[in-house]
Amino acid sequence: MALSVPKAPGFLQMLKDGTKYLSGIEEAVIRNIEACTELSNALKTGYGPKGLNKMIINHLEKLFVTSDAATVIREMEVQHPTARMIIQASQMMEHEVGDGTNFIVLFAGALLENAEELIRMGLKPTEIIDGYEIAANKVLDELLPKLTVHEVKEFKDLNEVSKAIRSSVMSKQYGSEDFLTKLIAEACISVGVNDVAFNVDNIRICKILGAGVEKSEVVQGMVFKKLVEGDISLAENAKIAIYTGAVDTQATETKGTVLIKSADELLNFSRGEENLLEAQIKAIAESGAKVVVSGGKFGDLALHYCNKYNLLAVRLNSKFDIRRVAKTVNAIPLPKLTAPNKEELGFCDKVYIDEIGGTNVVVFEQKSKESRIATIVIRGSTDNIMDDIERCIDDGINTFKALTRDGRLVAGAGAVEMELAHQISQFAETLPGLEQYSVGKFADSLQSLTVALADNAGIKSTELVALLQTAHANGKSNTGIDIESDVAATIDSVNANIYDLQLVKHWGIKYATNVANTILQVDQIICAKPAGGPKPPKQGGDWDQD
Repeated sequence: MALSVPKAPGFLQMLKDGTKYLSGIEEAVIRNIEACTELSNALKTGYGPKGLNKMIINHLEKLFVTSDAATVIREMEVQHPTARMIIQASQMMEHEVGDGTNFIVLFAGALLENAEELIRMGLKPTEIIDGYEIAANKVLDELLPKLTVHEVKEFKDLNEVSKAIRSSVMSKQYGSEDFLTKLIAEACISVGVNDVAFNVDNIRICKILGAGVEKSEVVQGMVFKKLVEGDISLAENAKIAIYTGAVDTQATETKGTVLIKSADELLNFSRGEENLLEAQIKAIAESGAKVVVSGGKFGDLALHYCNKYNLLAVRLNSKFDIRRVAKTVNAIPLPKLTAPNKEELGFCDKVYIDEIGGTNVVVFEQKSKESRIATIVIRGSTDNIMDDIERCIDDGINTFKALTRDGRLVAGAGAVEMELAHQISQFAETLPGLEQYSVGKFADSLQSLTVALADNAGIKSTELVALLQTAHANGKSNTGIDIESDVAATIDSVNANIYDLQLVKHWGIKYATNVANTILQVDQIICAKPAGGPKPPKQGGDWDQD
């Protein structure tokens, strides 16, 4: 029997039928760059305080209206493998700093777009990569540390903390940034920075529909959207007992049969169970507890005895909420319905039910000391608005966490990018080899971030860039964009109180350069044939009769 002659010549003859193979500059490198540039251009209009929102409807038909790049790229479900590499870099940035995801996508996209020009000029990808590495190292090791304009050292000072958080909040909720910045700073400071690292999970968010953003507030402690179980609705200076299981009669561990011969025996049997439960609830009340928190249900009989002994009963469905309440009141959750001792009891200044905008809430409020957990109650007219404010607050809290690691601030409003671009372009002219071209393009990529800010603010970027370049050439390194102006105008970012975290710029430039260089190193794409047979027909109608 003769061997079959392979149909496809060259490299493809080794691979299975259905495999895609792309190679070379035009097929692989340029295609990858185009995919990443498209992703960058899609997100560019959402960059900065005056960025536009995207409307995303995910596979579960949930609606997102936001300019937050982290949310957009998570819900977009991008399939292109190269574009997903940039998304992974931005997600890494989200984990590392909690902000600056759009910065990475835009900067990496600009680096790749400029690399395409150099490739068409005749430079090899390896030469471009070398130039980008030289420029990135120059920025991270020498230039960026020298551009520090302020350092936050006192993390209990509201004004100092607000300086660092304000820009992050402004980029998501322009117009409400001062109110929200104060809200976030108060919550973060109240939780406190101890010897251990600041935990983002210690700031909780409770969204209640109605009113407006300005009605949002910070509560020291926890707020839950629910009612209490019993009749008692207020407890002050209360000791708290927390149980992970149900507050009810305990089921026996083994099965058994009870033979009852008379009505008296039946009464005595049920009364014994009632007396046992009453003794347990009474023991809890005698331990000094005024509030009982349960991770399971409250039985009807148990509720009756809780009301009898003036115990406020709260049921929480989530085991994570049980842990957070225990942390807030400094209690130890108990697995069984037993009387707690002094060490196991928590303390809360006030536990009460309230009504916010027609929604009933239970509040665990701490006043006398620093609470270990704070809750920001968000108000808004629609769920989408509250979701976007939540994302904004999350970014602000993460910025505070990054601030506790490194308090150095650089000038905002595009000033630091323009200054770096100015210094890197000067540095490029001193280089003798071909790498000077890619180092120069690195400077252009940094400048493109400032151009995106101007374009989104509706300012003519060509006029503005000329003004900024002149100012930075004259040594005014803190000159940034005035987005309030209708015409091209500049401001001193430090005098305008606009700062960015140096940590955000450091990791953003590092990750974006790394991912751009990784993409430029790809010269062949081999896609195996997708697994699986034909897709099943859609359900509905007489689908099996087709």
